[in-house]
Amino acid sequence: MKLGLETTDYVIFLIYFIIVAAYGYWVYKHKGKQTADSKDFFLAEGSLTWWAIGASIIASNISAEQFIGMSGQAFQLGLAISVYEVVGGFSLIIIAIYFLPMYIRNKIYTMPQFLQMRYDNRLATIMAVFWLFLYILVNLTSIIYLGALSLEKMTGFGFMPCAIFLTVFAVFITLGGMKVIGYTDVIQVVCLVIGGLATTYLALQLLSDKVGTGSGIFEGLSLIKQKADSHMHMIFSPGQYQVHNGKGGMIDAYNQLPGLLMFIVGGQWIVNFNYFGCNQYITQRALGADLTTARSGLLFAAFLKLMMPFIVVLPGLAAYVLFQEQADPAIIKGITESGVVKPDNAYPVLLNLLPVGLKGLAFAALTAAIVASLAGKANSISTIYMLDIHKKFINPNLDEKKTVWLGRVAIVVSFIIALAISPLLKNFGQGFEYIQEYTGFISPGILAIFLLGFFWRKATANAALVAAVLSIPLSTFFKYQFPEIPFLNRMGIVFWICVVVHVTISLIESKGKDNKNALEVNKDWFKTTSSFRLGAAGIFALIILIYTLFW
Repeated sequence: MKLGLETTDYVIFLIYFIIVAAYGYWVYKHKGKQTADSKDFFLAEGSLTWWAIGASIIASNISAEQFIGMSGQAFQLGLAISVYEVVGGFSLIIIAIYFLPMYIRNKIYTMPQFLQMRYDNRLATIMAVFWLFLYILVNLTSIIYLGALSLEKMTGFGFMPCAIFLTVFAVFITLGGMKVIGYTDVIQVVCLVIGGLATTYLALQLLSDKVGTGSGIFEGLSLIKQKADSHMHMIFSPGQYQVHNGKGGMIDAYNQLPGLLMFIVGGQWIVNFNYFGCNQYITQRALGADLTTARSGLLFAAFLKLMMPFIVVLPGLAAYVLFQEQADPAIIKGITESGVVKPDNAYPVLLNLLPVGLKGLAFAALTAAIVASLAGKANSISTIYMLDIHKKFINPNLDEKKTVWLGRVAIVVSFIIALAISPLLKNFGQGFEYIQEYTGFISPGILAIFLLGFFWRKATANAALVAAVLSIPLSTFFKYQFPEIPFLNRMGIVFWICVVVHVTISLIESKGKDNKNALEVNKDWFKTTSSFRLGAAGIFALIILIYTLFW
């Protein structure tokens, strides 16, 4: 296995870089408004088409945490990790039907704005601060870390030079505003899909060559089934089998994905409904569009979401079989560090086995995914800071030009903080698990106050505040007092406690009366077009097929 890229690989990457930069500049000059308009900068209001919205959602969602982290968990756990993508596709459809009308019809542009409109300013401010910390310290930091880790393994450059390169690239994309991010994300998605599928194809071919007879990718798929049958199940039972934890030990696979209970208790639904429905850097793409366009965008995103297991999960499975069969000393060496099996190294190791030229394509695809995701998250950090903190508490009379300028400053500052912290994540065992678990400390409370705020008119501000604040201490309590509870089930338990607390306090305060801040809801908002229903039916059919094949 040869570390580093050849001249041809760098040329391919340079072509990608020039195309993205040139198109981004063209969009900046010719799309949307040319004046310093904050809504245009943060939301690209009215500028994004349905395909740009869908592509941008997936570009923001699919990043190093999927390419590296999820592929690593495919190495660790197997096919079951694709449940995040399958349930994510389903969740996007539900959110398009029920969540989007609540935001768009009420002219809501940020998540704290919804909380202020529905509850009060206290909750909006607290959650705005929470989201800023979460997006910077967990999301931006983990993507820079996992992205730099993969580039380090692939190119041979050090961790920090790779991290700085990704950060600077993302900063320039982000400074152009949401319309530049939205339209360049289309190119990024094309790159990551083509490059990702090429990597999958070659990983399966490599498996066929080194473990089988070399007859092709279908033999590679067959070998995964033969050699890693335990990795081909979608549902686990307690004690079914032990997997590497990335720290030199073993862990029960059930602790990572606790079988059917994660659906019954609700942990898997909480992850996806909170991520896609109550998450600024996802919903922001749709908030500036009309409802029909936004819904079509989410439907397109749901379709793209179901492609991700083929792009990020299959390579991890191929790497696992190659590792188990000791098919290549370079694979063993690349996946282990000082004798410790590191699942997150699986995808970068596979990339280094690609031939010249295709390695450059894969490098471009991975960079596209990382940069697009960083740009989307940084724009949302800037949006929340400027609209929900700076303009409310520091300078309410800020003009449009200074709002945009300070928004760009917030982007740069958030990247600097995340870049400085990113090396510390080396102390954690598995990147994707880190993101899901620590995001899950706050997501149960957030989802509870959003759902009750949408659909229950008696929900009160004090009840929502208690439920939101309760989420972190409850999650911490269950994590350390009951460590045997899988984190997804812990999220479900905390969610239902927050709901009960929220409902109880609301009923005591409201005395059976509706809250004066309750949103007006028209049932006609939830009606969809025949084309949307047809598309949703097709996606549901795909989901059922996937679960039928791999149950």
